[in-house]
Amino acid sequence: MTVRVERDKASGVAVVTLERERTHNAIDLATAAELTSLWRELRHEEEVRAVVLTGAGRAAFCTGIDRGVSVPQPSSPYSVDDPLLAIGPKANDLWKPVVAAVNGMACGGAFYLLGESEFLIASRTATFFDPHTTYGMVSAYEAVYMAQRMPFGEAARMSLMGTAERLSAERAHAIGLVSELAEPGELRAAAVRAAETLAGFPPEAVQGTVRALWSAKQAALQQALAQAPALISLGNLPPERQEALFTARRTHPEPRVR
Repeated sequence: MTVRVERDKASGVAVVTLERERTHNAIDLATAAELTSLWRELRHEEEVRAVVLTGAGRAAFCTGIDRGVSVPQPSSPYSVDDPLLAIGPKANDLWKPVVAAVNGMACGGAFYLLGESEFLIASRTATFFDPHTTYGMVSAYEAVYMAQRMPFGEAARMSLMGTAERLSAERAHAIGLVSELAEPGELRAAAVRAAETLAGFPPEAVQGTVRALWSAKQAALQQALAQAPALISLGNLPPERQEALFTARRTHPEPRVR
C-alpha cells in the first residue's frame, strides 16, 4: 500500500497520506489506482465527513508522476493516456471537503491533487514549482488547475519558468494559493483542526456548498482540460529527449525561491 488512511470516527476526519517518502511521494501506477479507489470508497463512508490530504515526511507533499512510469501513448495527437487524470477527489465524484496539508515540495502532477482540494494549508518550508518546460514537456493539465487557483500572471510564471524558480510558501499565501501557513511541526494539526470544523457542521450543507463552489468554475475547467491532450501531443519532446534533459538536471543552477 502506498496510500495510508487514518479514520477518526469521533471527529469525522480521515487523514490520507501519500506513503512514498523515498521518492518524494511521487505517484506510480499503483498509487494512482489506490487514490482513485480510495476517493470512491469515501463517498459511501458516512462517518467520514472531511478529509486531510498530505504526504509522508517533510521534504515533499508530492512531486508528480514517478519518472519510472511508462504509459504507451496512442498515435493520434487528439488522445493522451494520462495516468493522473483520475487521482483527485472531484474526478471521482467525491464532494466531501478536502483540505490539503502541503509539506515541502509540491510540483508537477501534485497540482492534480491540489487543484481538486477545497483549500491549502502549507508548511512555511513548502515550495511550489512546475518542471515541465525545463524537460521539454507541455504543462497542460497542471497549468489549467493552477490558473484556476492563482492570479493568471503567477500561474503563467510558475508554469513557464520550470525548475529555474520555486514559489515560496509566503508568496503562495500572499497571492491566495495557500490560505494558512503553519510551522513544519504544526502543519498536520492545523489541517486537522480545519477539517474537524468542517466535519462538525451538517454534512448536507457542507457538501452542497462544496458542489456549489465547484459549479462556479467547472464549465471553464472542463473546456480548458479538453484542449490538453492535443497540446501535449503536439508540444512534448520525444521521451528519449525528455529523459536526457532530466538526467542533465544536476548541471542546472540552484532554483531561485521567490
